[in-house]
Amino acid sequence: MSQALLTGLARTSVPRTALRRFLALDAVVTGANGIAYLAASGPLAELLGVGRTLLLGIGAFLTVYAAGVAWLASRPRPAALGVRAVIEANLGWVVASVAALVLWLEPTVAGEVWTLLQAGTVAGFAALQWAALRAATP
Repeated sequence: MSQALLTGLARTSVPRTALRRFLALDAVVTGANGIAYLAASGPLAELLGVGRTLLLGIGAFLTVYAAGVAWLASRPRPAALGVRAVIEANLGWVVASVAALVLWLEPTVAGEVWTLLQAGTVAGFAALQWAALRAATP
């Protein structure tokens, strides 16, 4: 990604600020997703065609994960190792989502679309975070 694109997306020319904003956005979206899975696991399980227990587990994990990403985003200088861990976890989520669709989940059409949209969003976060980390690292 070019610096101009990062600057436009983050609305700042300071790479570290862009990185913190991309981490914070990831935390907000992930946290909202986790809370939704926890609060509405029954209706969402029915809509998506997956088990309620699975959504509860994923919701708990996502909520805790989002808190960790939010903490990292709140640091004036997020540790590169921590940011790399978030990027790798995001990429792992993408792989696991696609693998689950192919290997064992049998969701509804809405569930398939949601899983792929979610994987694409998480892949986008990983790409933005990686590019911002590269720009912020001397």
